[in-house]
Amino acid sequence: MILRGGTPGTETAHGAWWGHFGGALRAEWTKLRTAGETGGLLLCAVVLTAAVGGGAAKAVKCPDAGCGQDAVKLALTGVTVGQAAIAVFAVLAISGEYGTGTIRTTLMAVPNRLAVLSAKATVLTAVVLVSGAAAVLCSLLLGRHLLPANGFTEAHGYAPLSLGDGPTLRAAVGSVVYLVLIALIGLGVATAVREAATAIGIVLGLLYLFPVVIQVVNDPEWQRHLQQVSPMAAGLAVQATVHLEELPIGPWSGLGVLAGWAAAALLVGGLLLHGRDA
Repeated sequence: MILRGGTPGTETAHGAWWGHFGGALRAEWTKLRTAGETGGLLLCAVVLTAAVGGGAAKAVKCPDAGCGQDAVKLALTGVTVGQAAIAVFAVLAISGEYGTGTIRTTLMAVPNRLAVLSAKATVLTAVVLVSGAAAVLCSLLLGRHLLPANGFTEAHGYAPLSLGDGPTLRAAVGSVVYLVLIALIGLGVATAVREAATAIGIVLGLLYLFPVVIQVVNDPEWQRHLQQVSPMAAGLAVQATVHLEELPIGPWSGLGVLAGWAAAALLVGGLLLHGRDA
């Protein structure tokens, strides 16, 4: 008998993969939920993001009409700091198992290695979506409260920060997606190199050293090209709500560049996980 939708055994193979994935998903959620450092790192990400964003909103002043500041991006400044905690959290999601040797137990329980990586990515995405949304909302609330006292008022052309405003909503949603993509880069890199300190160094280097290199380059055209491929510079373009024509890359295009980095990291990590011994 020919099975509907493909050759004999296709549905059985798909069912086996989904069975592996479902079991791995439950296991990964349990491991992540019970890991001692998980809650602390996610809380650190929320607190750092909100605190730095609130500090920036309190420090920057706009005394005149048309002062040129991007109030939304200012309130979301903390994402550039909170992402470090998210990256470390993502790296430890798999490198911790390599460090203790429990990855062998994981792969014995779920022989399909790509199902294991997919489950880790899914659980990681879910928890970072929640914590990232909390961090961004807290930042915007602090900005809404603090910015008017520094001259960011309707009289100066600044409406109160609100998710009802299209550009503000795009910046908020984009910032949450940005943090998810940073987490996926961390997961992919850690899967590839397996050692926590090395993986953290690579991810933080991509995020924070890339902009330094850009500043060293003297040619403005090359600077622009490097900003267009830099994970952080391109990804955070999604936060901009004014002067979009001056950006090296558009908001959603920049987030697409970051998604490309995440996809490449996961692809390399997945290939190495599949092809080598645990």
